[in-house]
Amino acid sequence: MSTERVPQRPTATGAPEMFVGHVQVDMLSSGEEPSRARLASVRFAPGAHTAWHCHAVGQTLHVTSGVGYVQSRGGELIELRAGDTVRTPPGEWHWHGATADHAMTHLTLTEAPDPASDEPEATWGEHLAHGEYPG
Repeated sequence: MSTERVPQRPTATGAPEMFVGHVQVDMLSSGEEPSRARLASVRFAPGAHTAWHCHAVGQTLHVTSGVGYVQSRGGELIELRAGDTVRTPPGEWHWHGATADHAMTHLTLTEAPDPASDEPEATWGEHLAHGEYPG
């Protein structure tokens, strides 16, 4: 096998059951076996954010532009700016997105669980309750 260019996929709009507001997702890499790494660029319009969710193998976010938030359930609200990197441990419920007055783009790095497992890569929960989003 030799080095090859990965074909670009069309930009996807974030599904309303997973996101609030306008969100665009560019899947950059879905790792071919034996890799299970997933890399995407996610753009959040001002005020847009995810629903509560968790990842079987955790998630790393790296903000490339704008201002946003990340928060684990019951945890402190963390403001994110370009250049910030955060890691959410496996199975930890959290949400992330843009602030009310700024867009935000981040790279997201996740892994699929072991193929022998029936566990999904991500589990999506409810949208944030009134008052949970700080905007």
